[in-house]
Amino acid sequence: MVDDPKPGPHPFAGDPVFDLHVGGKMQLAATVPLAGRDDLSLAYTPGVARVCEAIAEDPGMTQHYTWVPNVVAVVTDGTAVLGLGDIGPAAAMPVMEGKAVLFKQFGGVDAVPICLDTTDVEEIIETVARLAPSFGGINLEDISAPRCFEIEARLKARLDIPVFH
Repeated sequence: MVDDPKPGPHPFAGDPVFDLHVGGKMQLAATVPLAGRDDLSLAYTPGVARVCEAIAEDPGMTQHYTWVPNVVAVVTDGTAVLGLGDIGPAAAMPVMEGKAVLFKQFGGVDAVPICLDTTDVEEIIETVARLAPSFGGINLEDISAPRCFEIEARLKARLDIPVFH
């Protein structure tokens, strides 16, 4: 892993807002020691197989042995971003990263920004539903009305985790 993930000079170098956003505002870090072969064989193969088998036998075990109960997906299609409007999924990423770091800083909850390249209600619902087993909750963010309300209602009816916007 690189110590400083921020790349070299950028087009807006010297502007404190852009400087803060260089390389994004988030990173993923291990919560367990990975100092040597023994640690690796516990965290990954062969040790992880025992945990997988326990979860296969009782899916509720994800609550004990994975990040699922403490991670939220922050999902957008980029159609109603702050005061910016429909700026699309790529341009929405800095806002979703910002929301994710707020979850962590002020709630102690990890969050993963997910910017979907579709505005189709059915595609959004299906995509989020398929991703849901990896998360303890779904935050629908900056999806234009009235679609956001339909998406939220249908996901709440379909999923067994919190869905909110």
